[in-house]
Amino acid sequence: DGVSFKVPAGSVVALVGRSGAGKTSIIDLTIGLLQPTSGQVLVDGVPLDSVNPAEWRSRLAYVSQETILFHDSVYGNISWGRESATEEDVYEAARMAEAESFIKELPDGYDTVVGDRGTRLSGGQRQRLALARALVRKPDLLILDEATSELDTRSESKIQENLESLRGRTTVLIAAHRLSTILSADAICVFENGVIQEMGTAEDLIAKRGIFHSMYQAGADVDSAVADRPEPTDS
Repeated sequence: DGVSFKVPAGSVVALVGRSGAGKTSIIDLTIGLLQPTSGQVLVDGVPLDSVNPAEWRSRLAYVSQETILFHDSVYGNISWGRESATEEDVYEAARMAEAESFIKELPDGYDTVVGDRGTRLSGGQRQRLALARALVRKPDLLILDEATSELDTRSESKIQENLESLRGRTTVLIAAHRLSTILSADAICVFENGVIQEMGTAEDLIAKRGIFHSMYQAGADVDSAVADRPEPTDS
């Protein structure tokens, strides 16, 4: 509702808010799965509805909370992200996604078949393979929608460190519940009821002592952090 913000090329921008606040809708608008009822989504100043959808999506990589894997090998699942991927591309993507260590422990390593929808792997392992598949695309825009929700804190922190190497080269848009995943973002958009209530760096928003500060003080994830605050009333 009246949302307007910019994502500079090469930056990391985070979308924060409780479930249903509008984060995934913004992502769907960015991908082109939804069309705005008014206003425009612009890519380098060009209206997205005038850009070839296939061409635009070829520049993106998207990782959602719901992981989709195929009844194929680990290698096949990662390389599916880019047909021209070399072995080194696949291995590098696995390393960045912190998947290499568990892959090497599988019975057949990269040749291990993961089962239908990855049923032979844990939730965290599936998410790391999905992230590796996205990274092997070498996208201009990487979109992460609760993409590390199944990971332990250590794995999540390592992935964040690895993704820092993309800063300045790949634009990253993150929707997250865990505030720990977005504290280093160049900008954070705090959503409530489809509206951006606050926007700035984590440091600026914490100093502002508003909604984000309350979330940060409460810790845990966003839903639990805002649970005790009264719902905003229409003005």
